[in-house]
Amino acid sequence: METPHVRLRRVRLLALLLAALSMLIVLVSAYIRLNGAGLGCAPWPECYGQILSGGPHPHAGGVRVLHRVAASLALFIGFGLLWHCLRPEPLPGPKHSAGALLALMILLTVVGVFSADPHRVWAGVINMLGGALLVLLSWRTALAARSERPPTGARRGTGLIHAGLGFLMLTLFLGALIGARYAAPACPALPGCGESAWPAVDGLAALNPIATVNAPALLGDAGGAALHLLHRVCALATLLLLGLGAIRGLVQAEARAIAATVLALLLVQFALGVLTVLGGFALWLAVAHSVGAAVLLAAAMHLLLRLRGRA
Repeated sequence: METPHVRLRRVRLLALLLAALSMLIVLVSAYIRLNGAGLGCAPWPECYGQILSGGPHPHAGGVRVLHRVAASLALFIGFGLLWHCLRPEPLPGPKHSAGALLALMILLTVVGVFSADPHRVWAGVINMLGGALLVLLSWRTALAARSERPPTGARRGTGLIHAGLGFLMLTLFLGALIGARYAAPACPALPGCGESAWPAVDGLAALNPIATVNAPALLGDAGGAALHLLHRVCALATLLLLGLGAIRGLVQAEARAIAATVLALLLVQFALGVLTVLGGFALWLAVAHSVGAAVLLAAAMHLLLRLRGRA
């Protein structure tokens, strides 16, 4: 019978492979979604969101095949990962996150059936958030499968990280709503939206994810402007809270490396968000911003666990 150390090493390798596949899925799906919506098309923004009126989707070949192959392979590995976590005896560390990861994969597979209709806001939101959570849970499983003892002594200063993670998830949700509601061109300036510096009350209805969208939210749309403004406020709160939490983590030797990584990712992600708006919503900047959000989420979770002495 193989030793627990060997099993943990196998589980960790599978989880790391799933993390890499999850990153690929996030990258490819972001490209398909944003390019299909018409982000950065010409003439901008008249061509944006034409898929809502029955326009053709630009992807039918290799990119979609790559996405389906990667997603199918990830689902297959997810079943194998959970099997190795449970047999012959359950591994107390990674089994919970591996189970949650597989459940999320199955959910996204079901939601994918409804994603062909671009009018469904909820399907788009679940897919976008689900991609980031795939990366998070894959990395969490890999951390839980470490055979060595976790570092001790760094068990304080997690309040800021908890709050920052909460605002980061809210920022991701608002960003997913902007994409699912085709609201990118509703606010093409910084820091406010035209004369609006705060979301209008009549625009808050755009927060409802159980809705359908029939046309893109162009400049002047109250709902689209509200989503952008709320997204920016939450992004600033994330930058402040996670940044301060990471700076506090720098003084603890056990957390210094991951704290520095979180700080770097925060700055890169904030810069990508600013450049995406100032650059007229260039496709590859928006794709990089989507991928960066998933990486930042996983890194912030890693920092939280390190500060709690659990990773």
